[in-house]
Amino acid sequence: MQLTENFINNLEINNEEIIKKISVDLNIPVNKINNTIKLLKEDNTIPFISRYRKEVTGFLDEEQVRNISHQHTYLENIENRKIEIIKIIFERGLLTEDLYNNINKASNFAELEDIYAPYKKKKKTRAMIAIEKGLKPLAEAMVIMDEADIEKEAEKYIDEEKEINTAEDALQGAMDIIAEEIAHDIDQRKLIKNHLFKNALILVEGLKDADTSVYKMYYDYKEPINQIKPHRVLAINRGEKEKELKVTIDFDTEECCEMLLRKIKIANKYHHEAVIDGLKRLMIPSVTRELRSDASEQADDHGIGVFSKNLGSLLMQPPIKKTIILGIDPGIRTGSKGAILDITGKYLDYFVFFQQKNDEAKKKIKDAVEKYNVKLIAIGNGTGTHEVQEVVAEAINDFNLDVQYTVVDEDGASVYSASKIAREEFPDLDLTIRGAISIGRRLQDPLSELVKIDPKSIGVGLYQHDVNQTKLSSTLDEVVESVVNNVGVNGNTASFSLLKYVSGITDSIAKKIVDYRDKAGLIKSRNELKKISGIGDKVFEQSAGFIKIKESENPLDNTWVHPENYEVAEEIYKILKINKRLTSEDKKTLKEKHHATDTLINDILNELKKPNLDPRDDYPKPIFKKGIVSFENLKTGMKITGKVKNVVDFGAFIDIGIKETALLHISEISNSYIKSPHDVLKVGDVKEYTIIDIDETRKRISLSLKK
Repeated sequence: MQLTENFINNLEINNEEIIKKISVDLNIPVNKINNTIKLLKEDNTIPFISRYRKEVTGFLDEEQVRNISHQHTYLENIENRKIEIIKIIFERGLLTEDLYNNINKASNFAELEDIYAPYKKKKKTRAMIAIEKGLKPLAEAMVIMDEADIEKEAEKYIDEEKEINTAEDALQGAMDIIAEEIAHDIDQRKLIKNHLFKNALILVEGLKDADTSVYKMYYDYKEPINQIKPHRVLAINRGEKEKELKVTIDFDTEECCEMLLRKIKIANKYHHEAVIDGLKRLMIPSVTRELRSDASEQADDHGIGVFSKNLGSLLMQPPIKKTIILGIDPGIRTGSKGAILDITGKYLDYFVFFQQKNDEAKKKIKDAVEKYNVKLIAIGNGTGTHEVQEVVAEAINDFNLDVQYTVVDEDGASVYSASKIAREEFPDLDLTIRGAISIGRRLQDPLSELVKIDPKSIGVGLYQHDVNQTKLSSTLDEVVESVVNNVGVNGNTASFSLLKYVSGITDSIAKKIVDYRDKAGLIKSRNELKKISGIGDKVFEQSAGFIKIKESENPLDNTWVHPENYEVAEEIYKILKINKRLTSEDKKTLKEKHHATDTLINDILNELKKPNLDPRDDYPKPIFKKGIVSFENLKTGMKITGKVKNVVDFGAFIDIGIKETALLHISEISNSYIKSPHDVLKVGDVKEYTIIDIDETRKRISLSLKK
């Protein structure tokens, strides 16, 4: 291979190899990946591709399409970085064939940047200095000559002007070159890294008083690095960052030396010394850093994955339709705020009560319920929730009110109350009233309300503040996008916060839709969307199927049928109206006339049978009640209904309608072995549990699902 300027300047990404790698990594045929990437490059969104281009992708689901998109972007970025690094090193006159090959062999950014690190430092490495002194040929000779010959050869390189005053100086320079080559040899690095991954231990020691430390369990802690659980990695990393823990990787260095020496044919003692130096001084510190980095990255991905699953389940909680709701934000010093919402979530009125003034508080609740015909009360689970529940339960009982109540998780409500969105919605209302409105709307339509809040503030994560924040935000946005497009939006009532997540709709277009509605009134059809500035043919194609127009004269505008398929859908509707079913002959005619596929025809048939089916209907409803349970009422062995609030690696936190959240440990979830709580539980699940332990001092409750 000739590393000429022309060769370097013409380096390009090998897309074919990228496709092959994605195919192997994701176990998806090459043709499906090719078709999917082509659709992505044509600016089609992932929700649009997975719903309306199934035949093109070979019926890949949304997760597969998203994985292909991520993997393709990552591999393209790494290949671009390789070319960039090769060109920089070439321009500095330091690119060798071995270095070029090692750069191309790098399979991730960590390996790649480690190879590049010595070349971007202002300070030259020992090997670079030796190469500049012209000792590269001696290094090449050192790996093939015997001891006597190499010592004799070294004498030829003595040159006082280059500060090579003795043969020993020349030999040391050559050894430095070999050491760096060993350290950067990708195959040798993988050998050592794999060995350490299988055999090294992570050792943790505490640096402060163990009795007062939240990291007490990690004072004098060790575990094989290939077995440590992600949540422990995140906890240890946090402790190390807070200078409470010291972390080291423990392994047998001599075993690594022997392993490497077995792979390399050693020519002489200088060659032997150079290999060991390259391993101990350069390779091992780099590889151990990489092992820590890999563990942290995997823990990040796991933590983000846990948050994503929980957030997705939370957003899929079913709406409480056509119900007038009273939302209550519990407060002690300034009182509790109640906000009444009509069946569409429109704010009607508010009142303030102090639960300490029991009779007065009950009267205010009764008056509000009767005046507005409230059917459901949503109580936030913050400070004072138990006292508010007592007052509400007594009001229901004393005045025989036809109303139920439920407790709503208020994580993030205060964030919303102070946000720009809340100020624009309710400029004349106090923060706490906005909080009560948010709590009520979370019960009425969880998705529409929760999209107004930064997902990171919703509180269903695992060590969410310790993971990569950029990656977390990006992934959670994808979760929200996925849920919004799986549920669909009402084009005439959806807020800006909801519209901006719709396939093909940007923030600016979402704002223009809202502005258009404010000026022109109700949107009468999907086709009318094209009148809105910014919605051209491409945006309409990507978004129209996800925006439902209930007020349209065309019933298809309120279904999942895409406007591009209205012609065939209308013909199917006419046939069904007459014959009640499609014959094989009907299907054949439709295929020929409209170039329709079996999939498209079946999708339209299903939609016409059950138009605008809401996928959230399959999720459990909240727990509604009229009575009150307190911590003092609980007893071991008692059966209690609870709702899953958060699912983590070691179990799940359960809302049982009181201030204290109960813990369901993974060992108490099932009589048979389960690998992860996520295998059997999701946020929002409502189940009956047995109380197996109550810690009255620390107010902790342990539950079991075992039979």
